[in-house]
Amino acid sequence: MYINHFGLAQYPFSLTPNTRFFLKLPAHQRAFDFIVEALSGEERFIKITGEVGTGKTMLCRKVLNALEVHRDRYLTAFIPNPVLDEQGIMCAIAEELGLSFDPSLSYSQLLRLVSEQLIRFAAEGITTILLIDEAQAIPEESLEAIQLITRVDRGTDSKAALYILLFGQPELDEILQRPALNDFDHGLCASIELDALDRAGVGAYLAHRLMKAGYNGADLFPESAIDLVYSHSKGIPRLVNILSHKAMMVAFGKGERTLSDSHILLAIEDTESAQHEKLRASRLFSN
Repeated sequence: MYINHFGLAQYPFSLTPNTRFFLKLPAHQRAFDFIVEALSGEERFIKITGEVGTGKTMLCRKVLNALEVHRDRYLTAFIPNPVLDEQGIMCAIAEELGLSFDPSLSYSQLLRLVSEQLIRFAAEGITTILLIDEAQAIPEESLEAIQLITRVDRGTDSKAALYILLFGQPELDEILQRPALNDFDHGLCASIELDALDRAGVGAYLAHRLMKAGYNGADLFPESAIDLVYSHSKGIPRLVNILSHKAMMVAFGKGERTLSDSHILLAIEDTESAQHEKLRASRLFSN
């Protein structure tokens, strides 16, 4: 649509996580550094929580990419859709560990198979990192199964054979406090919360994504437009993307090459989750 119009190489505000657009703003860099540090500690569970759209999936993929260059030390397993029962989650983990197995194996057989593989990796000096996105959706029984496989090297002086990184919405905190999940609440869990962007962060975020998408013209978003994006997105990156993409579509449709407040307001009018006050299209052109 508007790629050629604005002189871009790709869409700057896609909702699909792309680590090329990762911006080292304080909140996200702090979370990334926290994860790296936690992977050398004693906690077996590392919890990253944040509201919908704060960049948890982007951070998860950034961590995956960072670990990929250390294949001699880490093996990563990624579960993007954890709505699985205990047997299903164990099958998914076994597949991520590269195991060949009969799908008809029972849960207990799969648990033993996975545990043995983790011990083999540990004996070779390889630590397994299991990353689970949307972790608030995991059934409790499946979390109990995950809790069990972190115990394969308890009582030894060796580095943990398995670390679990849970990326989820704030309700994950309440889930992990249930009695059956006591390991998560007994000194074995490190946690950090992803904050929304502040006003300066939103401005830097917009400029960074445009630059990464190939834009090299004059400032596309004037300060007043950034103010509107920030106030109506509350600094949530996903909502910043939605509003910015829609505003650029409006400007393209009008044949205009810079954004104005009216473009942002029309984007807000078209985005229910950004309507913190009632806006009518008739107001946009009242002057």
